[in-house]
Amino acid sequence: MRILLVRHGQSEWNASHRLQGQADIALSELGRIQAEQLKPVIDEIGPCRTISSDLKRVRETTTLIGADKPSFTEDLREVDVGDWTGRTIEDIQSENEAAYLGWRAGTVTPPAGENWKVFSDRVSEVIRNELSNPCENLLVVCHGGVIRALLNHFLGLEPSRIIPVAPASLTAIRLLNNKTERLELFNYRPNKLDFQAPD
Repeated sequence: MRILLVRHGQSEWNASHRLQGQADIALSELGRIQAEQLKPVIDEIGPCRTISSDLKRVRETTTLIGADKPSFTEDLREVDVGDWTGRTIEDIQSENEAAYLGWRAGTVTPPAGENWKVFSDRVSEVIRNELSNPCENLLVVCHGGVIRALLNHFLGLEPSRIIPVAPASLTAIRLLNNKTERLELFNYRPNKLDFQAPD
């Protein structure tokens, strides 16, 4: 079984470098274009079914990549960043850079935010439930933090060792019959390599 992880396209807040967490923000015009560019790749793979976060930016991405009959769940929402919601990364870093870097590493929880382990357990449970009904290519349309949490859960990659996930990119984890997990693809975008993906 292969887990296809797609991050939503650039949102309006990604464009202004604001942390979103669970704020329900729409895609930017660029984000819509990014998602449309990924559609032929998803079409060629042919997912067997789709599960998705229920937030607007992910719902839009799910539609634009042509996902068939997606199942939406709040359990695949991004990590709740609490009091940091809507604040710019620059503002947070200028106030407390160590706290921001610790959050990126999964060791610091924003004020009134969601703990990394609680978040990771939440999203991993969604995928574990899907494994009871395996299929060849499970499409999961979600958020950058969700993808990092699943890489942590399945592959043991610590959050501090994973760069931000690019908007409208594809990451793939292969679950083999001997229960070994392998990273097949990371941060793939059809026509642009992006080393500076936003949070």
